Amino acid sequence: MLETIDNSVGYNFSISENQELIRKMVSDFAEKNIRPNVMDWDEAQHFPVEVFKQLGELGLMGVLVPEVYGGSGFGYQEYVDVITGIAKVCGSIGLSLAAHNSLCTGHIMAFANEEQKRRWLPKLATAEWLGAWGLTEANTGSDALRMATTAVLDGDQYVINGAKNWITHGKSGDMAVVMVRTGEKGRAGGISAIVVERGTPGFTAGKKENKLGMRASETTEMIFDNCRVPKENLLGVEGEGFKQAMKVLDGGRISIAALSLGIAKGAYEAALAYAKERHQFGQPIASFQGISFKLADMATEIECAEMLIRQAADLKNRGLPMTKESAMAKYFASEVAVKVSTEAVQIFGGYGYTKDFPVEKYYRDSKLCTIGEGTSEIQKIVIAREILKD
Repeated sequence: MLETIDNSVGYNFSISENQELIRKMVSDFAEKNIRPNVMDWDEAQHFPVEVFKQLGELGLMGVLVPEVYGGSGFGYQEYVDVITGIAKVCGSIGLSLAAHNSLCTGHIMAFANEEQKRRWLPKLATAEWLGAWGLTEANTGSDALRMATTAVLDGDQYVINGAKNWITHGKSGDMAVVMVRTGEKGRAGGISAIVVERGTPGFTAGKKENKLGMRASETTEMIFDNCRVPKENLLGVEGEGFKQAMKVLDGGRISIAALSLGIAKGAYEAALAYAKERHQFGQPIASFQGISFKLADMATEIECAEMLIRQAADLKNRGLPMTKESAMAKYFASEVAVKVSTEAVQIFGGYGYTKDFPVEKYYRDSKLCTIGEGTSEIQKIVIAREILKD
């Protein structure tokens, strides 16, 4: 575990007393309220809304929200601790926690006006309301500028038509920040961000995805059929939605990186404990070089991933540019999560392939981290663009 790094660039990742308390609180909560139910929720694809209400009572649904709006007012280092700590026990809960905090709530914090913040943030920060965020569509994943969902101003209302896919909390969310096309297709200036509240006529949930992993995190379509929304629900200025979304995703990449880190740590710790306990040929399998070298690689790559994440979080806290750093953190940490969980299954052998042991779920959950909020290939494009620009 990193304790202090203070290099020539000026990064300081020292662990505060507050962070230690948060880590213990998160760990205690996860062990008591999440771990006993992990496999039941996974098998049933049950989205445990009640858990998020409890997380709201602890202030963990508004980790970054200022206290004036009912949040905890913490920074990104604490936020990384929260997501990582939950994901060590269950990636699904970590994913939903991240989506609520960094996407929906984060978008409103960054781009809503004061009246909108006072209207929505207290409900989100306390988990009175669960938030969703809609960018992806069936035919426009990474190519978001060609989205088909439209919003046309009619008097004092926007009329929204279209559908969003792969939306976390698309059914259970009480509100959603939705990117819609208000201008010409293919132009960044043709996209706007509008908040749609659950219960608005014409706003319904569609198909729920039957996923490989992250099965306890709800993923559904959101459908808009002549859905009328007050123009006061527009975030910022019309035409700035795409630019807003890209800035939100910069912070979102830190979330997915932290999620990846938690999954990797959970898989590694399970494999380490098993390697010490499992005996073959009269000795623990951890004593065999083939196993010990796997564990060494896993531990090293986890440390490297955490350094990248802490660096991006530090820059975010200081309000400095971090597009490259967050993309690097997300890319590396997500790939490490897949590699570590794969090796964990290998260390467990046949047992690792069964649902009686925890590593098969880490293995399934990890893959989403290389896809959600920008694939590994998209992260490489972002990184390459940034370093070539420099």
